[in-house]
Amino acid sequence: MKSVAHVYPWDVVGDPLAAQRYADLGVDAVALAASYHTVRAATPLHPEHRMVDARHAAFYLPVRDEAWHGKRLVPAEPSWVDGDNSFGAAADALRAVGLPVYAWTVLTHSSRLGDLHPDVNVVNAFGDRYPYALCTANPDVVEYARTLVTEVLDLGRPDGIVLEACGPLGFFHGGHHEKTDGADWDPVRQKLLSLCFCVACAVRYQDAGLDVDDLRAVVRAGVDAGAPSVEEALGERAKQVSLVRTGIVRELRGALVELVRERAPGIRVVLHATADKWATGPFATVAPAVGAEVDVLTVFCWGGAEASTPGIRALREVAGPDARIAGYVLALPPKAVDGEALLTEWKHYADEGVEEFHLYHAGLASRPRLDAVKHAVAGIKEYLDR
Repeated sequence: MKSVAHVYPWDVVGDPLAAQRYADLGVDAVALAASYHTVRAATPLHPEHRMVDARHAAFYLPVRDEAWHGKRLVPAEPSWVDGDNSFGAAADALRAVGLPVYAWTVLTHSSRLGDLHPDVNVVNAFGDRYPYALCTANPDVVEYARTLVTEVLDLGRPDGIVLEACGPLGFFHGGHHEKTDGADWDPVRQKLLSLCFCVACAVRYQDAGLDVDDLRAVVRAGVDAGAPSVEEALGERAKQVSLVRTGIVRELRGALVELVRERAPGIRVVLHATADKWATGPFATVAPAVGAEVDVLTVFCWGGAEASTPGIRALREVAGPDARIAGYVLALPPKAVDGEALLTEWKHYADEGVEEFHLYHAGLASRPRLDAVKHAVAGIKEYLDR
């Protein structure tokens, strides 16, 4: 496995040429969205439409009453695709042209569920709720994630599963009409604003011997003063807070990977990951150790070679020399339509030990961009096989 292209079900359903178009890229598999957040997506090559407005997070497999009965958090069905199993229809088309299908499963990013159940939101030190972010310290969120993965495995029968947002999101959202840049909050302040103080997290802090009111106060002071690091803002509390935060993520990761291994032992488990112990978001922290039987750790590489290299090296240090690392690479703007430039960047990642390339995003790309991707996929395969 050298390359995996990401697509949405609506990129394939209704387009009889789509599956072969993705196979012609030379990729080894497709990561197909099974559970996904709100998005407005272009479909530049689809014969029937040019845009899909997915207005809320949704599940692209059947939402079965028998699976979700009695559970507080239940995924919504998408009204913008035909039928209740667009994942299955797209997967069948992709497999028909010889492409294995990975179920791209977004776990804790759901504005719809956060709006309906504000008690499961991530809450910052100022009391602001992030309705798009479900906190995995809450047992209902863990139950939701477990049921979601179970249904993906049982109904989707994927060849692999991609676990995105396998932990809570934080301050950064990138949602519609985002208006936060003018506050000039640097990465440290954003990490402080991502520390959760929901009821479930407050209990975790107390159990770790931390004074929650005191912790909340120092976090707020660190945000407003512009602390140079999270550790300096938290002082002597930093180690315990880090253990609480990484522990919450580790518990979810361990539970879900164990579930996959028991229910579908033959499939690949791909985890979006970072070594940053204070990280939140789609790429959940795996610090101080992965502690789960994951086949592939995917690291964020959209910022270019110079910006992405430290994250690759840090993940390698945490995961160990035998871990398989994939680069999550961008083929969309601001990247130029230039296959040779993509290949040069990817070769740099390969030299840093990246062994797979997960491509974002085949369905969103214009035909010239797909041509550039095809060039880079062929080149990196030859480079890795040298």
